[in-house]
Amino acid sequence: MSNPRWRGINHLALITPDMDATVRFYHGALGMPIVATINAGPMRHYFFDMGAGNTIAFFCWSDAEVGTFEKPAGIPPEIPAQFDHVSFNLPELRDLIDLQARLRAHGVEVTELVDHGFVQSVYFTDPNGIALEASYWVNDPTGRPADYADPEMFGDADPVPAVRELMVTGELAGIPSTHLVDEAADPV
Repeated sequence: MSNPRWRGINHLALITPDMDATVRFYHGALGMPIVATINAGPMRHYFFDMGAGNTIAFFCWSDAEVGTFEKPAGIPPEIPAQFDHVSFNLPELRDLIDLQARLRAHGVEVTELVDHGFVQSVYFTDPNGIALEASYWVNDPTGRPADYADPEMFGDADPVPAVRELMVTGELAGIPSTHLVDEAADPV
């Protein structure tokens, strides 16, 4: 059995309590174009282009009380911290199906293929319980200008104000400022 043909991280999925501020920061301050949105009931899932098929994505739940977690860079947290999941990128659907078979052959529980429209995925965990996903871009939104009028890529019918601004004017009206955590550290 051959090794999978990995192509970077499809998306790193993090959690945000404020999707509008997240869009303004990642798209505006960091210059990572927002390339896709999903709204599935109480959950929004937005993707930002990091180049070469790689994105960082955020979940925001409307009814969840999600706080923020701050710590100085390079210093371990005092309490356990959890992110949502990491998604590894594969170049073709066939590779995703082959990986699913490979995982099953090695006794790893894996989901059936999940079709999200512009991306297809399988989900599994590592031995530490870390949630993992492998994904294939059916319609890769990275490396090209975003088409905010494309309902496949921008499926959130009621997007946050920052995305509406981008759809209407192509620009953000404002970007949130941030601050460093008070503890000074020399990041490793």
